[in-house]
Amino acid sequence: MTTAIFFKLLAVMITVALGWLAGRLRWLGEPQADPARVLSAAAFYIFVPALLFRTTARVDLAALPWRMLIAYFLPVVGLMLLVHATQRRRRRHHPALPVAAPGVRAISVGFGNNVQMGIPMATAVFGEAGLGLHLMLVSVHALVLLSVTTTLVELDLAHDKAQREGGGSLWRTLASTLRNTIIHPVVLPVLAGLAWNVLGLGVPALIDEVLQLLGSAVVPLCLVLIGLSLAYYGVQGQVRGGIAIAAAKLLLVPALVLVVAHWGFGLGGLPLAVMVMAAAAPVGSNALIFAQRYHAQQAEATAAIVFSTLAFMLSAPLWLSLLGALGA
Repeated sequence: MTTAIFFKLLAVMITVALGWLAGRLRWLGEPQADPARVLSAAAFYIFVPALLFRTTARVDLAALPWRMLIAYFLPVVGLMLLVHATQRRRRRHHPALPVAAPGVRAISVGFGNNVQMGIPMATAVFGEAGLGLHLMLVSVHALVLLSVTTTLVELDLAHDKAQREGGGSLWRTLASTLRNTIIHPVVLPVLAGLAWNVLGLGVPALIDEVLQLLGSAVVPLCLVLIGLSLAYYGVQGQVRGGIAIAAAKLLLVPALVLVVAHWGFGLGGLPLAVMVMAAAAPVGSNALIFAQRYHAQQAEATAAIVFSTLAFMLSAPLWLSLLGALGA
């Protein structure tokens, strides 16, 4: 691991520690007031939508490496769907689990920290060419994975509501899911941004400046939120689940991407290396925002983020060595 990546990791952990300190010293209030949820709501309803709209409105759709993107998201989304289905069956035997728990665990496994950790990694290891490819992945990473998970969770919530209210028609459940999925602080700005992009309207300079300012708050806010959640929720009883998610994210996800991209799509060299290392990134902080949004598995998501970030110092060199042996 290079010095640049190590210091970036250290900066991430120090920011998380500051959030933990703020929580322990009750700078933002007592846990009963739930300031962590207030910050999460601010991120979910203000800062993340601004980031998503700006990204989709500005991305050059024609320049995206679609073959590379498909080879990356096919195994990642496939694994998330498998985790969701497995956890949904498990919940039948553990009805005390929140309805959104399967979706939160799915996004925790699939969503990587490809900004705070991924960008420094790509820059230090692969240079400008690798960073360009990595940013192509980053440009649609949140758009794809958050939209997929939102749809899964809203479908689960609609189905649960129909059951509790004595059943309901399939069409009513689907209509409720579609409405709640579209009118959502993650999906709606994505759709609006894409429409803006396709129409070629362009983002006015002042509006773009506002969106950039709001979007730039996502990273530090999320890191502080992780620390607050550690202070308020702790990881007691969540170690096993956190380690399982961390192991899946650091080992299983990159392995699947490697197999599908290399032997399924015939990719190699720099694109393959960038994809695998992006897949090998630790659990992203958006998993915690999602958990906070749906009141499910907050402590487990926090534990997975912390454990995977620390273990990344060991897993990243292993993946780089393997890629080197494959000539990527």
